[in-house]
Amino acid sequence: MRNRRRQTVRRVAIVTGTRAEYGLLATVMKAMRAQRRPQMRLVVTGMHLLPKFGRTVREIRRDGWPIAACVRMQAGDDRAVDQAVGLARGVAGIARFLLRSNCDTVMVLGDRIEALAGALAAVTTGRTLAHIHGGDVAPGDFDEALRDAITMLADIHFAATRQAARRIIRMGGDPAQVHVVGAPGLDRLRELLAAADRTAIRLSGRPATRSAGSALLSQARVANQTRPTALVVYHAWGRAPAIEQRVMTFILNAVAACGLRRLVLYPNTDRGHTGVLAAIDEHVRRCAPGEVEVVRSLSRDEYLRALIAAKVLIGNSSSGIIEAPFAGTPSVNVGGRQAGRIPGGPTIVHADETATSIRAALREALDLPRRPGRRTPYGDGRAGERIAALLAGRRS
Repeated sequence: MRNRRRQTVRRVAIVTGTRAEYGLLATVMKAMRAQRRPQMRLVVTGMHLLPKFGRTVREIRRDGWPIAACVRMQAGDDRAVDQAVGLARGVAGIARFLLRSNCDTVMVLGDRIEALAGALAAVTTGRTLAHIHGGDVAPGDFDEALRDAITMLADIHFAATRQAARRIIRMGGDPAQVHVVGAPGLDRLRELLAAADRTAIRLSGRPATRSAGSALLSQARVANQTRPTALVVYHAWGRAPAIEQRVMTFILNAVAACGLRRLVLYPNTDRGHTGVLAAIDEHVRRCAPGEVEVVRSLSRDEYLRALIAAKVLIGNSSSGIIEAPFAGTPSVNVGGRQAGRIPGGPTIVHADETATSIRAALREALDLPRRPGRRTPYGDGRAGERIAALLAGRRS
């Protein structure tokens, strides 16, 4: 762990490489823009630039964020060398941008190679590195080692939980630069739920419950359906495509057996993703029209509305552990990708990667009542405000 005195933060390069992490960073960027400091420079890389995964750089532009640099990394194929070559490209490209832009600080979120590229570019060019979501534990995932590496490189730490903050300090982080801010993923979710509650009060003339508010989000693609819908989000995590295809097939078959419509989101670019895509394609071929909707990407608002309206979330995404309990949506966490991550509430059911275990867990989740949490171990949905304040030198 480096031990150098923190400089004043004047201009921050924010690195985003995936649709999911962009949705989390957006609340931080909005808070920084509202207070007009420090200045921001957005660096877009990774999955955002790949047509195969929806070319979500277009979403960033539609949201009105000026992009300071686009740095191509992966090609998007399923070879292990693609990740290694992509990392090298990312480090070089982001470093060149930092040198010409005079950014004094780099901010990254999470544990993927895009974040690692930004971190390495920061430290090798002498910039301050700020890291969001360090200290989390998910030992089943390949990216676990990347997150710890970024934590060891970082100067400023924005932890999602108290447990994560303690782990960062045990790893050598300066306690004065370790801040518990909560998970940014709850920020926009809190706003959507609050807006739905206000709408329910206005229409009914009486106080609304969180579940009533959620029902008013019926404009979402999930709630518009007459049948209950399962939101399916399953990511490869570095294994052979055949293994990932088998597990995804078990998941899709279990959801179909329960009579639920399927809204299926494309996986990330990690090794083995072609197996997930093969399972999706085969499932769609076998199903009647309207049974399955497959999307390459959803905007953050679309995704959160789908999560709120869904009968259940199933897969191995961190949103099943962090966001789903806050929304009150039951979730089935399949396999070990999220092993060790702190559960966000009592609405999570864990399943082994077998057809029998997945079916049983799904039935259990469907029987659970919706229990939205106004505060969870991941905070209260105001992480972005706290991070922006800390970067500006104010107390959170």
